[in-house]
Amino acid sequence: MKKLVPLIASLFFSVTVSAADVGDQAPDFELPASDGNTYRLSDYRGDRAVVIAWYPKAFTSGCTVECKSLAENGHLIEEFEVAYFMASVDPLADNTAFAEENDAQFPILSDEDKRIAEAYDVLIPVIGVASRTTIYIDKDGVIAFIDDDINPATSAEDIASRLEALGVARL
Repeated sequence: MKKLVPLIASLFFSVTVSAADVGDQAPDFELPASDGNTYRLSDYRGDRAVVIAWYPKAFTSGCTVECKSLAENGHLIEEFEVAYFMASVDPLADNTAFAEENDAQFPILSDEDKRIAEAYDVLIPVIGVASRTTIYIDKDGVIAFIDDDINPATSAEDIASRLEALGVARL
């Protein structure tokens, strides 16, 4: 019985290993976006860094504040050699309406089947939404930083500061 208890405990309380971590090759993706285009991470490899700001749900208060920050202050991010996106597991129609309502001039990616959110280890399993996490991927496709301490109101400024700290080239 003593050997059985740890085995049972390990089944219920197993440690989750991150699907994507700093230093790992970023999982490739191909996702539709609010601007009508489809984006692939592999299209940027060797050319520019990529930032993906995952958020839980379109039209909720914190997500709206974050989207507005990126819409109003995206010019700070655009000073760098980077492609940037917001992303969620919301349906494409919801993200398109969300982008329009918040005047987002950047693409919002839709991962409706949640496979990419799982690959980046940002999916909250119990409720089935993405956590508010920003993933920084260098131009070689390697995860350079994962930020899960997001202030939605200063998201654009914080992303620009992190890009500077990571040494991403300026245009």
